[in-house]
Amino acid sequence: MKRVTGSIASSAILVAMVFLLSLRAIESANVTYDHRSLSIGNRRQLIISAAIHYPRSVPAMWPSLVQTAKEGGCNAIESYVFWNGHEPSPGKYYFGGRYNLVKFIKIVQEAGMHMILRIGPFVAAEWNYGGVPVWLHYVPGTVFRADNEPWKHYMESFTTYIVNVLKKEKLFAPQGGPIILSQVENEYGYYEKDYGKGGKRYAQWSASMAVSQNIGVPWMMCQQWDAPSTVISTCNGFYCDQFTPNTPDKPKIWTENWPGWFKTFGGRDPHRPAEDVAYSVARFFGKGGSVHNYYMYHGGTNFGRTSGGPFITTSYDYEAPIDEYGLPRLPKWGHLKNLHKAIMLSENLLISGEHQNITLGHSLEADVYTDSSGNCAAFLSNLDDKSDKTVMFRNTSYHLPAWSVSILPDCKNEVFNTAKVTSKSSKVEMSPEDLKSSSGLKWEVFSEKPGIWGEADFVKNELVDHINTTKDTTDYLWYTTSIKVSENEEFLSKGNRPVLFIESKGHTLHVFINKEYLGTATGNGTHVPFKLKKSVSLKAGDNNIDLLSMTVGLSNAGSFYEWVGAGLTSVSIKGFNKGTLNLTNSKWSYKLGVQGEHLELSKPGNSGAVKWTVTTKPPKKQPLTWYKVVIDQPSGSEPVGLDMISMGKGMAWLNGEEIGRYWPRIARKNTPNDECVKECDYRGKFMPDKCLTGCGEPSQRWYHVPRSWFKASGNELVIFEEKGGNPMKIKLSRRKVSAVQ
Repeated sequence: MKRVTGSIASSAILVAMVFLLSLRAIESANVTYDHRSLSIGNRRQLIISAAIHYPRSVPAMWPSLVQTAKEGGCNAIESYVFWNGHEPSPGKYYFGGRYNLVKFIKIVQEAGMHMILRIGPFVAAEWNYGGVPVWLHYVPGTVFRADNEPWKHYMESFTTYIVNVLKKEKLFAPQGGPIILSQVENEYGYYEKDYGKGGKRYAQWSASMAVSQNIGVPWMMCQQWDAPSTVISTCNGFYCDQFTPNTPDKPKIWTENWPGWFKTFGGRDPHRPAEDVAYSVARFFGKGGSVHNYYMYHGGTNFGRTSGGPFITTSYDYEAPIDEYGLPRLPKWGHLKNLHKAIMLSENLLISGEHQNITLGHSLEADVYTDSSGNCAAFLSNLDDKSDKTVMFRNTSYHLPAWSVSILPDCKNEVFNTAKVTSKSSKVEMSPEDLKSSSGLKWEVFSEKPGIWGEADFVKNELVDHINTTKDTTDYLWYTTSIKVSENEEFLSKGNRPVLFIESKGHTLHVFINKEYLGTATGNGTHVPFKLKKSVSLKAGDNNIDLLSMTVGLSNAGSFYEWVGAGLTSVSIKGFNKGTLNLTNSKWSYKLGVQGEHLELSKPGNSGAVKWTVTTKPPKKQPLTWYKVVIDQPSGSEPVGLDMISMGKGMAWLNGEEIGRYWPRIARKNTPNDECVKECDYRGKFMPDKCLTGCGEPSQRWYHVPRSWFKASGNELVIFEEKGGNPMKIKLSRRKVSAVQ
């Protein structure tokens, strides 16, 4: 026993020494670059990075997400920094819960991986308002992402604050931390010209401001074709093999390779085949690329009201290699893992060897890397998107499927072809369970009345802009008015019904006439404004018109995007004796939010000083209704999704945590020139509308509820239903991998 104990002690000492030596090596990890690659601690490295946005998952998931990326062959994690999550009001900072940036980076460090941090602070990212705090729009003189003092002051202040937090925790590589690259601004090159001469001045200022932070690692600017010499210009897109930095002394960096695409409420499901993703990556490294990042490697969830767009779904799955729930997506994850292994076999040659491009025939080429010791690696490409081909390379025949790359780390043996998927596939299903409670399932129900409760927030003889009124403190804004109908109106006696006409800048609207739900009108992810035309039943005397306008995430990109409005622009009723009654400039009363928000009914244990109805059979198809039920956690250990197929549209919470917006809106059905596919042909260039599925199906049925939010029992599920549904059919579904082949 003593001998064993001594052995254990010796092993412990050895492990400690190795750990200390590794720390010493990390401490000296200065990051430099030339035209071939980054050098980290005086060693050239290829970087294969996985984008995981920390607020789009929960802290309990972070270690497994990072580890799954590492097991998938990635050696770096990338994330934006989300300004509006960290500075919800001027000078008031938040780093708790999902926004614990330091904790996330330290988890990356503990996994032995590098970190790429895109501080921005503008992020786009289908994130609400592009990550910029809404309050900043209302600081006088501010124009986002432009050469004006208010914007530059707050942008620099936030950037400096974040940098100082990270420096204090010693998280930059020269301090012994994992951060090897940072980014300022984001895809500004698309919009710079729209800001006139000030656009270029702002881009130059952004780079100068970033470099002045003295973080000791390089700064990047993605899609910035005139990036100053002090920063590295980088590429975003589905393919970046033909990209070259804007100066010859910079390495070739791909900051965003999109392995899938985002989805909108009412939109279809986009799919990018694993073969095409692998093809794009192999082409990039074969053409001299040295830093590559998947955007996204894990997309995650837009919890609460964080999604942008507008109309971006609560799910941000992105068809990424790790799915929204944290499970590897097979075969994509496995196929890319095999690709990464094949690429890294040639790492030294790719970043130090001599490169030669050889034409092997029509649409056929080889990118060959050699060194003075006779080592050789080759990437054989078939660029034809229709035909398989056989090529001769160094007196050996190779079969190349259409639109594929074969990797030969010794210029002889093919170890990987992008079109030959040999990794395992899996079948994933959502296994439903009824809501259960050990104390018996009882629902509490509170129904709001349409329109204004209490006093109006204000009254105006005009229709106001929704966003300027709410300042995004809520999705909801009530527009209410009333009209008096004379007994002499012909439609009262003839049975004709007047027609209500409404025009809106977006995003969505529920209409109530005399406190009865009439219907919903909405824009969509490609066309936000909408019109409503609907027959209405009016009575002699006073008639109430209550219109609930809603936002579904704010715009997140584009020139001057912060000025894009929402809300009603005209209201009229046609069919009166004297023609059309124009209500646009009538007396309108306004109320911000819905009553349950003001009463904080989503908070656990909060009755809100309202009278709840307790029942075992909650009402169906009832608009503006709050449902509360105490449930047990679902069985098993699999990830969980809330099945809301039976509901209309609204918000959901568990134990006060924001699950987010739900809306099982049906995607467009097939049309002759716009069809969903049964199988996706990986060959040829990918675009988001190439491989769509889900026609005629809900754009999002299940809503991720992290396991860490559950207690064993006594979990309070709160639902706010806007237009009516059947809560009795709400289920919790476990995401199960039912077969691996």
